[in-house]
Amino acid sequence: MGWVWRDYVRRHVPTIAVAMVFMILEGTMVGATSYMLQPMFDQVFVKGNSGALGWVSLAFLAIFVIRGVAGGIQKVMLTSVSQRTAAQLRLDLLKRLSRQDIAFHQTHPPGFLIQRVQTDVNSVNDVWRAVILGAGRDAIALGTLLAVAINVDWRWTAVMLIGAPLLLLPIGVAQRYVRRKAAQVRDLGAYLATRLDEVFHGIVPVKLNNLERYQADRFKAQTDSYVRSEVRSAFGVAVITGMIDVMAGVGFMGVLLYGGHEIISGDKTVGQFMSFFAAIGLAFDPLRRLAQISGTWQMAAAALERLKDLMDAPIRLTSPPNPVPPPTGLPDIELRDVVLSYGEARVLRGLSLTAAAGRTTALVGASGAGKSTVFNLLTRLVDPQSGEVRIGGIEARDMSLSGLRGLFSVVTQDALLFDETLRENILLGRSDVGDARLREVLDAAHVSDFLPKLENGLDTRVGPRGSALSGGQRQRVVIARALLRDTPVLLLDEATSALDAQSEKVVQQALDRLSGGRTTIVIAHRLSTIRGADRIVVMDRGRVVDAGTHEELLARGGSYADLYRLQFQDGKTVIDREGAAALSPRSPQIATPPPTLWRRLIGRLTG
Repeated sequence: MGWVWRDYVRRHVPTIAVAMVFMILEGTMVGATSYMLQPMFDQVFVKGNSGALGWVSLAFLAIFVIRGVAGGIQKVMLTSVSQRTAAQLRLDLLKRLSRQDIAFHQTHPPGFLIQRVQTDVNSVNDVWRAVILGAGRDAIALGTLLAVAINVDWRWTAVMLIGAPLLLLPIGVAQRYVRRKAAQVRDLGAYLATRLDEVFHGIVPVKLNNLERYQADRFKAQTDSYVRSEVRSAFGVAVITGMIDVMAGVGFMGVLLYGGHEIISGDKTVGQFMSFFAAIGLAFDPLRRLAQISGTWQMAAAALERLKDLMDAPIRLTSPPNPVPPPTGLPDIELRDVVLSYGEARVLRGLSLTAAAGRTTALVGASGAGKSTVFNLLTRLVDPQSGEVRIGGIEARDMSLSGLRGLFSVVTQDALLFDETLRENILLGRSDVGDARLREVLDAAHVSDFLPKLENGLDTRVGPRGSALSGGQRQRVVIARALLRDTPVLLLDEATSALDAQSEKVVQQALDRLSGGRTTIVIAHRLSTIRGADRIVVMDRGRVVDAGTHEELLARGGSYADLYRLQFQDGKTVIDREGAAALSPRSPQIATPPPTLWRRLIGRLTG
C-alpha cells in the first residue's frame, strides 16, 4: 500500500486532513452518546430532575446533528479522493501496459490485463474506502467509547477485554488463510475474464463448430473453482468477525457477574452501568467492522501485489535519450544480418534484405518464414538480438518510437476498427482535417461507395471490431486511415487475402492508389497480387533464399517457381485468377510438374 500512498494518495493530503477533522467529530459523537446516558438515567429518570431534562435533550440533539453533518461531509470528501485515486491508477496502468512490447502481451492475455485494471483496482479502492471511511471513523469511535468505559470503571473494562489477547494468534492464522484464498480468487477471476474475452471475440467459430455447450462446460468448471475460493475466502473473514463476537459474549458475561453485584449493593448507579453497557455495546460494533476490514485488507493485498508487479514490469522498448530525427523524403529500408528469437524459437537467422525508396518490394514464403516479423522489426514492436534495421540510412533504434512509427502506415488482413463512429475510426482523434481533405480520402479509398448505404453516414457506429461492416468495407476504412496519415512508407500484410473477388478488386484499386509514390513492402501468399512488384524477396526459415522480379524468379526455377506452379497449375496450363495466361511473354512455359514436385517443394521449404 506504500506505493499507492506515495504515488497517488499523497497529493490529496489537504483534502484528507480536512476530512479527518470531520471524521474525528463523527467518531467522538458516538462516545458522547454513551457518556450522556449516565446523566439521563441518574439525573432525569432516577432522581426526577426536570431541570436536567432540557439540557440533556439539547445535548442529544447536538450530538446527532454534529454526527450527521460531519459524517456526510467527510464521506463526500473521502469518496472523491478514493475515486480520483482509482481513476488515476487505472489511467497509469493503461499507459504502462500500452508501452509494453509484443512479447509481454503474448504472455499476458487481454482478459488478464482487464481483470487487473478493472477488478483489482476496484478491490484496492474498496479497501481504501473501507480503511479511510470506515476504519478511521471506527477507530476514533472505539477509542472514545473505551475512554468512556474506563472513566466509568477501569476494572469492568479489563474484565470485558480479558479475552482479547487470546484472539491474536487465531486471527493472524485466519488472515493468512484469507490472503492465500484471495490470491486464488484473483487468478481464477483473470482466467474467467480471459475465457469470456476469447468466447465473445470468437463467437462465429464457436457457433459454426457447435461449441456452445463445450465452452459453457469449460466456463462452468472454472466458475465452480472460483465460487469455492470465494466462499472459502469469505469463511476466513467470517471466522475473524466471529471470534470477536465470542470474545464480546465472554466479556459481557464477566461484566454482568462482576458488576451486577456492585449495582445491587449500591456501589454503582444504574446510570453508570447503562453508560458503561452502552459504551461497550457500541464499541463492539466498530470492533467487528475493524476485524472485517482486516480480512478485507488481506483480500486486497493479493490485488496490490499484482498491480505492483505490472507497474514494475520493465519496459524493454523505449526511445533513446537523444533520438535522431527521422529521415525526410522517401527512405530506403535495409536489414543487415538480423537475428531474432522468441524465447527458444529462432525466427530470423541472419536476415539481410533491402527495399528501394519509392519502390514496391514483396515478401513471399511459407508460413513461419519470418515475413510478418520483418514488419514488427521495422516498426520496433520487437528489437533483434543482433544485426541492424536501417530506414533512410538511420538505425531504427536511434529514432524516437513516435518518430519512427510516424514513418509507417500499415494495412493488414485483420482490419482493426474500434467501437466508435466511422468518422472517429478514420480520424483517430485528429482535429486538423478539413472536410475537403476528408472527402478526398474517402473517395480515394472507395469508402464513399458504401457511405450512402449507412444510416447515419460517417456518424454510424461500426460495432465491436467493426462487426457492423463487411470485410471489404473494413479494409477500405483502414486504407482511408492510412491515406490520411500520408506516411512515406507503406506496409501491406495480406490486405486482400480474406476478401471475395469483387471486394478484392475495389480494395486493390484503393491500395494501388495508396502505394503510389511510397516505399512499399508487401506480404502476400497469393502471388497474383504481387506479380507487378519491383522486387520480390523469397524467404525461408528466417533467411532470404532468392530475390528478383517475377520473370527472373520464374526463369531460375527455384522455390518461387514451385510456389507459383502450386497456385496456378491447372492441368497442363498455367493460368492466373481470371483464367488468362499467367506467364509473361519473356517467361519460359512451365510444364505440368513431375510427381516429385511436392517432395522437392517441401524439401526446399523445410531445409
